[in-house]
Amino acid sequence: MTEIPRRGLLLVLSSPSGAGKTTLSRRLLAADPNVIMSVSVTTRAPRPGEVDGKDYHFIPQEEFARLRDRGELLEYAEVFGNFYGTPKRPVLEALQAGRDVLFDIDWQGTQQLAQAMEEDLVRIFILPPSAEELRERLIGRAQDSASTVAKRMARAADEISHWPEYDYVIVNDNLDVASAEIAAIVRAERLRRRRRTGLTQFVRRLTKSL
Repeated sequence: MTEIPRRGLLLVLSSPSGAGKTTLSRRLLAADPNVIMSVSVTTRAPRPGEVDGKDYHFIPQEEFARLRDRGELLEYAEVFGNFYGTPKRPVLEALQAGRDVLFDIDWQGTQQLAQAMEEDLVRIFILPPSAEELRERLIGRAQDSASTVAKRMARAADEISHWPEYDYVIVNDNLDVASAEIAAIVRAERLRRRRRTGLTQFVRRLTKSL
């Protein structure tokens, strides 16, 4: 198989809480070894089962402010009183090496990524099949109190209103189908001419041999 060097891409999955982006992200990471997860920094406390350095880098608010003020974050946002951000250096190194970097961020972070690196960005918005299903998923995961579930439902309409800012929109009513659709998007985006940095050299070699 002919391998043509390419630059990696920034793949964003966004959705209201409970629509399934975390599960879909994990499926993609398990199925595609060339996709790596961007590990964000956050000021919130770890949830049960989360591992520092794997799920997030959990840092004090003072350290977060230093990273932000030094321009070392590609994007950052405040969500429910906690701050989240993406360290710049590991992302740039991955793209240069031809790795694809997956982001589980909201529309605010996506807008900031677009301002910084729009040519590398692929945006996918995940929608729930219904409001009732979204509420059931939030309750079923048993991570949040009833008041927090209510806040997330109230916030969902605002988050969903940003769907036109994304390149692709997927309704997640079946995980297998949604996963296959995301995989198809990734395959197609990897073939974009602007990302295939070795294409010019390959074509030159090809034409010289004709």
